[in-house]
Amino acid sequence: MKKSKIITIAIISLIALFAVLIALKFLVPLKAKTSAQTQGAGSSAGGGSAGGSGGGNAGRTGNAGGSGGGNSGGGSSRNATTVRVTPVSAGTIEKSVIINGEILARNQVTIYPTIGGKLVEARLGIGDRVASGQVVAMVDPSRPGEVYSRSPVVSTVSGTILQAPFSIGDTLTTQSAVYTVGDLSSLLVETFVPERFVASVRQGMRAQLRVEAITGETFNAEVYEVNPVIDPASRTLRIRLRFLNPDPRLKAGMFATISLITSRKVDVPVIQRTSVINTYGSWIVFTVDENNIARRREVTLGIDNEDYFEILNGLSMGENVVSAGQNFLSDGDPVRVAE
Repeated sequence: MKKSKIITIAIISLIALFAVLIALKFLVPLKAKTSAQTQGAGSSAGGGSAGGSGGGNAGRTGNAGGSGGGNSGGGSSRNATTVRVTPVSAGTIEKSVIINGEILARNQVTIYPTIGGKLVEARLGIGDRVASGQVVAMVDPSRPGEVYSRSPVVSTVSGTILQAPFSIGDTLTTQSAVYTVGDLSSLLVETFVPERFVASVRQGMRAQLRVEAITGETFNAEVYEVNPVIDPASRTLRIRLRFLNPDPRLKAGMFATISLITSRKVDVPVIQRTSVINTYGSWIVFTVDENNIARRREVTLGIDNEDYFEILNGLSMGENVVSAGQNFLSDGDPVRVAE
């Protein structure tokens, strides 16, 4: 019985200890808060006494303090977003399509024999100059048991030998291209335009070309020949371009990357491409007014390229358009314009 009483007393002591600890946990912060409020009230009272004894100046000081406390307590002002702006300006904008092509010699002609037989004489090689009417090869049409006079192969044009695929002893037919002759003094570029761009292609269109052999430089060209028929197999249209600034470094057979300018507008309002946001099918931008407030504007766009959009409607010349930092803006947000 004595042991049971000791255990009971120990349990009651532990419960009492826990109750005291819990009371201290809640009562101490409450006491501190009450003390702080009492001190604040005392300070206010002191300030009021000082204002009463100090006259008008102290009264004005009290008003300023009240105003500052009101602003601090409100906490509703929004932080300004840092943005970069670019004015709407007049410029020239070009839209282009990138295609590949090959540099060829102009007036490139293939020379065929007039009769089949064995090639017994080849008088010229690749790179040699040839004149119109010059004999370039001899073909022996003889057969076993029959002997015929050799037949000359005559060039029909003047130029440079570009290809000579046959060797002496080869058998030729009237469809065998003995030589390919071209005028290297005047080069052209041949390329094929996909069907979706065909409606924009016309003679006189400008283009810029780049070749791997001459890095860092571009060459200007224009379309001078447009095939009237689309190739039914590839669904492309063959066009040819001529160089506006011939360069002796350009060689027939070079691979060219062509930027064909399909649309060009001069002195139209343009903005940077990074300024425009597509929202649910609508194009919007943000402008900044004289109070550094962002304004949401819906715009109508014209042609575009890698850097700019043409503006058809929604903006005026000279307006400041946000070109960086607009992704998290809303209409009416304050902004800070970066220099």
